[in-house]
Amino acid sequence: MLLAAFLLAGSLFVARAQTAGGPLTSQELVRLVYQLPSHPEKRDEIIEEIRKRGINFPLTDGLRSVVASKSGNDALLRRTLEEAERRRLNPTVTVMPSEAEAEDILARARVATLAAVKDMPDFVVRQLITRYQARGTTQNWTTLDRLTVAVSYRESIGGEQYKLLAVNGLPEAADESGSYRQAGGSTTTGEFASLMRKLFEEESQTVFKAAGADTLRGRRAIIYNFEIKKGLADQTITYGDVSRVKTGLRGMVWIDRENFRVLRTEMTFTEIDPDFPVKKLEKKIDYDWVTIADKRYLLPIEAEAIFTAEVPVTYFDPRREMRVTELQTFQNRNLIRFRSYQKFGTEVKIIEDIDEFEDEKEPSKKP
Repeated sequence: MLLAAFLLAGSLFVARAQTAGGPLTSQELVRLVYQLPSHPEKRDEIIEEIRKRGINFPLTDGLRSVVASKSGNDALLRRTLEEAERRRLNPTVTVMPSEAEAEDILARARVATLAAVKDMPDFVVRQLITRYQARGTTQNWTTLDRLTVAVSYRESIGGEQYKLLAVNGLPEAADESGSYRQAGGSTTTGEFASLMRKLFEEESQTVFKAAGADTLRGRRAIIYNFEIKKGLADQTITYGDVSRVKTGLRGMVWIDRENFRVLRTEMTFTEIDPDFPVKKLEKKIDYDWVTIADKRYLLPIEAEAIFTAEVPVTYFDPRREMRVTELQTFQNRNLIRFRSYQKFGTEVKIIEDIDEFEDEKEPSKKP
């Protein structure tokens, strides 16, 4: 045991010592991710190291497989490596802007985004939601169900409203609230105007810092870290029917360098009450141009949310010949695709879209 601890401490020291150099080598990456099975809390440090240093090697399918197996198929780590690969392949288009240019792009993005939110049309859209669950933090996902949800957006009534249309392709009668929380389990809202407004309005006091450059769906983008403190973020996590907690928000936002619009957000809900069952919530939203009534708008096309919670589980222990209750960790993952944006007033029909649901079983490796 002592020797194993010594070797582990030595490997951690070597991994840290090597971070002072240039781009990561493939050997360094392997050493870093091999820490994860025993130290999953180091994931964020490794992601930061990849984004800070980049990589100097081709990201092969073999390396992708190693990272997936050692990280529990962690989606954020996989995306970070794909970003690093894009920067390696296109170093000229992913060069960081000057501080002045980064500030100018951010200022233009604030104006453009808040104007777009104000001019958002009334619309309806269909969400195809595949929900998964995994024990512990393995991310060894098992499909739970597939929901079809109608979302209507009207600024005059406060934004988004959600209605559950079907569960696993079978029509579902909506409850009085019209919320799709009647399906139970993990649900998310706010992927449309409310998040963009909260991110850029002055009252949020969002702190931004340019963190990198990237290309996303062929568009050159600047990546900014952001943070909104609890009390200003106006973010809420709900567990069960009545238990809820307010949180802060921290993450990254990809802003198009040419039209100053948001292409992607990745966020972690912060300052969660330690006594709350949900210990962690991470969310990603991709935006692209869609047509509504012959006009183009930048709206969500795909989102992903991963919840980590500790819940009491009661089971029979044959060794003690009694029923026992203990806290166990579970993760829930919601993969959401947005389909058929239409002008408000159009009926949203239940369409099973079997092929599209099947495509959602694994997230794509590239945007």
